[in-house]
Amino acid sequence: MKMRQVSDNCYTVLNEKNRVCDANSGLINRGGGVVIDTQSDLPHARQMIELFSKVWPAMPRRVINTHEDGDHVWGNQLFEGAEIIAHRSVPERMRHVADPEESRKLLAGVRNEQTRAAISAVNPGLAAAGQQLSEDYNFEGIELVLPTTLFDARYVLDLNGVEVHLIYVGPCHQVGDTIIHVPNERVIFAGDVLFRQCTPMGWTGSYEKWFQCLDLLIKLAPETVVPGHGPVCGVEGVIEMKAYLQYVLEESRKYFDNGLPALEAAKKIEFGPYGDWRAPARLFMNVERAYREFRSEPPDAPWDTTATFDAIYEVAKAKGITVEF
Repeated sequence: MKMRQVSDNCYTVLNEKNRVCDANSGLINRGGGVVIDTQSDLPHARQMIELFSKVWPAMPRRVINTHEDGDHVWGNQLFEGAEIIAHRSVPERMRHVADPEESRKLLAGVRNEQTRAAISAVNPGLAAAGQQLSEDYNFEGIELVLPTTLFDARYVLDLNGVEVHLIYVGPCHQVGDTIIHVPNERVIFAGDVLFRQCTPMGWTGSYEKWFQCLDLLIKLAPETVVPGHGPVCGVEGVIEMKAYLQYVLEESRKYFDNGLPALEAAKKIEFGPYGDWRAPARLFMNVERAYREFRSEPPDAPWDTTATFDAIYEVAKAKGITVEF
């Protein structure tokens, strides 16, 4: 984990492994301070606070959650007394998708040799995901602290003359997707609508909505974009991810029209220039999303998380690459 200054008043803390749960955080160091996303567990959140404390005068007055996933909200409790801001959908969604108990049980299971073997026998992908998470994360002690300041389409903060625009763009990756634009400093904190040098994965939304969001990022002409996962970039990172999604959508259509199931299509579609991204076998999720749209299924159709991890595992094995999430 490292801190990087990206403009006069904007900073980011980056998780350099760039795997699942390795989310980035942001800081706008004006007007009492605003932290953007609070990490995946309490140890990482405390490390993020320590890094940001090198530049802020005191604990920040505000926190923004870009969306509802646990890896962006599970450090909220450490910002006692701070105003927590998010899209109106986020509190209820957090109750459904960010319950830490499920993750605690998974890590406890894979840390026990007998239990791990039992999980692996039935759900090898889930077991592998749990083992990977157990290398870096500890979900003990997390209490779900929900946002209390909620907005609909846009919300503007005035931080001692520096305007910060919260723009609701979801659902792309999740229901509550929000980008944070600091126009005077030409910085965007994109949350998980942008993955950089790692394969994107979306739980709720559509390709059309995601393309619209990426086009908006390009139109805003930022100099610096902080993705939800991966290294800092400029507009070129947005263009590259859009090209990836377009490629997967087009390839998926071919296999769908030929009657091949999504998992088998994911095993056959080449990674192309994106094969050196982290966790390339997440390709399955993007193929499956395309198939859902071809079948005219709703964008909020639920995922079976265990089956999804198992499918990613199968794709990695079929392609002879390291299993990674």
